[in-house]
Amino acid sequence: MLLLAALAMPAQEPEIRFVEVAAGLPKITDIQSPRDGSGRLFVVRQPGVIAVIRGGALLAAPALNIQSRTSDRGSECGLLGLAFPPGFEGKRYFYVNYTNPNCTESVIARYRLSGDDVADTNSEEVILRQAQPFTNHNGGQLQFGPDGYLYIGLGDGGSGGDPRNSGQTRDVWLGKMLRIDTESGVQPYAVPASNPFVADSRYRPEIWALGLRNPWRFSFDRETGDLWIADVGQNRAEEINFQSALSTGGENYGWRLMEGMSCFNPSSNCDRAGLTLPVHEYTRGQGDVSVTGGYVYRGARWPSLRGTYIYGDYASGRIWGIRRDGGLFNNRLLIDSDFAVSTFGEGEDGEIYVADHGGGKLHRIEAAGARPSLTSRSIVNAASFEVGLTPGSVAALFTAGLQAREGITSASSLPLPRMLDDVRVAINGVDAPLYDVANVNGVEQVNFQAPFELTGSTATVTVSRGGAASNPVTVPVLAVQPGVFALDGTDAIIVDPVTNSLVTRRRPLRRGETVYFYATGLGPVNNPPAAGDASPAEPLSRAITAPAVAIGGVPCEVTFAGLAPSLAGVYQVNLRIAMGVTTGTQDLVLSSGSTRSLPVRVTVE
Repeated sequence: MLLLAALAMPAQEPEIRFVEVAAGLPKITDIQSPRDGSGRLFVVRQPGVIAVIRGGALLAAPALNIQSRTSDRGSECGLLGLAFPPGFEGKRYFYVNYTNPNCTESVIARYRLSGDDVADTNSEEVILRQAQPFTNHNGGQLQFGPDGYLYIGLGDGGSGGDPRNSGQTRDVWLGKMLRIDTESGVQPYAVPASNPFVADSRYRPEIWALGLRNPWRFSFDRETGDLWIADVGQNRAEEINFQSALSTGGENYGWRLMEGMSCFNPSSNCDRAGLTLPVHEYTRGQGDVSVTGGYVYRGARWPSLRGTYIYGDYASGRIWGIRRDGGLFNNRLLIDSDFAVSTFGEGEDGEIYVADHGGGKLHRIEAAGARPSLTSRSIVNAASFEVGLTPGSVAALFTAGLQAREGITSASSLPLPRMLDDVRVAINGVDAPLYDVANVNGVEQVNFQAPFELTGSTATVTVSRGGAASNPVTVPVLAVQPGVFALDGTDAIIVDPVTNSLVTRRRPLRRGETVYFYATGLGPVNNPPAAGDASPAEPLSRAITAPAVAIGGVPCEVTFAGLAPSLAGVYQVNLRIAMGVTTGTQDLVLSSGSTRSLPVRVTVE
């Protein structure tokens, strides 16, 4: 007997990972954003319910419940698609695609909102109906294109092998992509004059493209306007079709003459003239049997994914990415999941979501290899920018690979959150309160508060987004580390308590007056609040070690030093300007014991 040794093949490292967003949502069929500035996601469920996720939380009440008008009695029946028109925030209505309870008809209908997150079920306006001869191949996707028209994907009517040849029959909607104008005021809709077959009486005028078997999911690239159509195959291959934004429509994608790249009916010597073949196909040899189309990633968080068309297979759970390079379409496996991949969705910010039909969970897709980086010198006092942490004080962390999108996200209230814009900073494994997450001119920074109870001479710090954590770094912990907040790192931020206005070079300090400034790193206080909480106004939280202030080398009387009332982690120092301070620009130095701050500038008249 001849024994062959098995080769141990290394598993491919996944290029993406999943972050769970919501659970308890069985049979998700579509995920849509209204793009109205709310950041909401509307999650379509096959039994006839649309759920809403707002602010990361699943709302208890559904946006729509039409279970009395549909049924998921067949595997491809039920509520299948949702689309928001351009300018939804002013129109306050949306469109759905569902099959009737017996799955003998597809219905495209409009529903109007009765509240911010709830539609009026009695407001239904039917736009069109399509009889379905069988219970499968109903399509179901709706999308508004960049041109403002509604695109509708309809399958060939079902059974197997397209027994009615619907894909190639010109005067039926089945097996087609339709394009109609629902927003012009014409009821129930108008046919755009630019549709490719308007002037040809052999075709139904609503037809935009033909030769489709079951275009279960299709989408427009929000940046280029290109159309991607995933068409479910028969027995041999699943296909991805591409239509350029420059197209004027009329493409024939081949079904049932072709299945993917090969002849189907007839099985050989079919005439391919005038057909638009797929840009990619995959066969069914590895358990992949039903393609689910997705979206081109145009979010800002994961640069490595930008421009990648992400799609998957319902049966195998595998998810791939296609990147277009001129006339080439390069496909690669992104992850081998255990999901029943029923649909993808695109958030208002361009981030992509995927649903597990059987598991009832919604996940956000992120780049697996994109992990933020840290060094021990990138964690500093937020005022002086010297390395180290002081218990209770504001600190800053500089990183790379955390926040690709430029801008600043700040905590909106107290107590400070432990997660902000999906970012966490952990100190010795415990999440710290966060002030801001920022990317300004390519510099990525997180401002956070070190906990008052931090002990020891060092601490371990990590930063993470969506569960992807940086390398841990060790940072010195200092009992005191005085620093003075300054504009552009030079001019001290000093406040006149009478007018509550800033003291600047135009309004210099005056000898004998009392002012205050903000600082960090003055160490323990009496009556300390919990980390992230506002400091009390009564009684005040005073610094146990009284600091000293000198301006131009002249000591000034400190009348109060401690936590600034109603702020978190910020110290306030009140002082009286000594009569001996010299006129002009001087250095202000804050000291606690033998530790001195870096000098900051003040102007004295």
